Amino acid sequence: MEPTRQHQDAFHVAGLTIRTTNREENEPATARIGKLWGRFFGEETYASTPDRTGDARIFSVYSAYESDAHGAFDVTAGVAVTGSEGSRAVEAGDYLVFTGQGEMPQMVIATWQRIWQYFEAHPEVARRYRSDFEAYEGPDKVAIYIGVS
Repeated sequence: MEPTRQHQDAFHVAGLTIRTTNREENEPATARIGKLWGRFFGEETYASTPDRTGDARIFSVYSAYESDAHGAFDVTAGVAVTGSEGSRAVEAGDYLVFTGQGEMPQMVIATWQRIWQYFEAHPEVARRYRSDFEAYEGPDKVAIYIGVS
């Protein structure tokens, strides 16, 4: 399934943040994202975050990219908030939106594999590496937004 291109207004997400790399995430001994989500749900961060907006989705924001897909980046598991203090900004701009539905976490992994394949097949489409995000509308449905030029 081809992604759709859409403009996204800026917004902020607050929650828990870790720094990682794709190489570390591919190794079970050094992977941090799964643990981040375990902590997010275990501590009920989604329920205790102040200044939530009316957006009920849960987000994973990828930001503070060191370089490209090979460098370090931050991952924030959180919810949309009205203020910017202590939050991560999702930049306004154009995004390619890839959707997935199915059982977690295989569904998200499969969607990311489609994303990597798409960019390998379309080198003319340039990623911005500023902010990308996953938006979860439920336990089995995701839309992954990849910032493009």
